Amino acid sequence: MFDARLSVNRRFLVLIALLPLFLSGCSQKFQNVSDTFRLAVRGDDDTVKSSAWIEQLPYASMYARIGDGPQAFMVLALAEPAAVLTSSKTATESEATEPAMQLKWLAADKGMLVTEHGRLVKTLNLPLGNLVQVTAETPDPVALGLQLPTTPTTWTRRIDWQPGYHFGYQLTSRFEDKGLVTIRINNITQSARYFVETVNVPSLDLQFDNAFWIEPASGQVLKSRQLIAPGLPEVETQLLKAYGR
Repeated sequence: MFDARLSVNRRFLVLIALLPLFLSGCSQKFQNVSDTFRLAVRGDDDTVKSSAWIEQLPYASMYARIGDGPQAFMVLALAEPAAVLTSSKTATESEATEPAMQLKWLAADKGMLVTEHGRLVKTLNLPLGNLVQVTAETPDPVALGLQLPTTPTTWTRRIDWQPGYHFGYQLTSRFEDKGLVTIRINNITQSARYFVETVNVPSLDLQFDNAFWIEPASGQVLKSRQLIAPGLPEVETQLLKAYGR
């Protein structure tokens, strides 16, 4: 899915949904799986689809860019319930959090991006390395709704990633509301609240930023930039058609 030298060889990502075998958990309509193969377009330039074309598709969709690679069009292949936190939540957190769904966005070469509420939580089959797991004892503020005054502005989680034996690294995050901004997704202008997540990895003496542009009322992530893991490239996503629409 991603070349080992992203800046040297900008291979286009041919992105499609999986075969019906993998679709049993998804509520979307995939009557004609062969149609998804027609979504794959090869080339070295960024992929851009018209808004009308996207709306006619029965699939959730997004653009994704890995590192300095080209923009790729991705369709949702599978949606299934995410694992529930084993630790207890407060009543406020339980009420505020909708049942999380893991959305699995797949490529023709079996590369996978997995998101929950817009947060990247896992990747598979990426040549440079993969995020294996994210675990936390408290809900992700992104899932709770960054726009809500009751949402915590700090969060602690642990991540595992490969290659190498990188397991159980603690990450501490602080979210900062940068206010309302105007963004353009697929040539459509819209308002968004811009949040910067400053992430510290104490054991590596490392700090990096993630960014989320959310819909002001619902808190849905419209656009994001997230580091896969320390030493791995950044993923930029732009939501085109939300799951469930």
